Amino acid sequence: MTLQECYAALGGDYDEAMGRLRSERLVQKFVLKFLDDGSYRLLQDSLAAGDRAEAFRAAHTMKGVCANLAFNTLLASSERLTEALRDGAPPQPDEGELVEQVKEDYERAARAIRAFQEGAGG
Repeated sequence: MTLQECYAALGGDYDEAMGRLRSERLVQKFVLKFLDDGSYRLLQDSLAAGDRAEAFRAAHTMKGVCANLAFNTLLASSERLTEALRDGAPPQPDEGELVEQVKEDYERAARAIRAFQEGAGG
């Protein structure tokens, strides 16, 4: 799998990422580092613990990483969840759906990155 194919599989915009980082080597480096970012795990743990402020922080961080890497599908869902959690807002009726969408989008991105990583030999 090429890096462009990885972007297509995860719902991202390769050209946007290249425009921002200007080097395929840098894009690849940060795409592979995404799997080590703890924001998603922190989001899950914070939601499970009922810590909405920490969940907001984790969702906001994940949103920023996705914006920088042009992971547009995960960016959109994490942005919606970030706004639902902003300023300690009480749980919204559709919050469970937002959390589930972030989970699906994160897992899609992680699968694509792992497939790229395996194909890239590392």
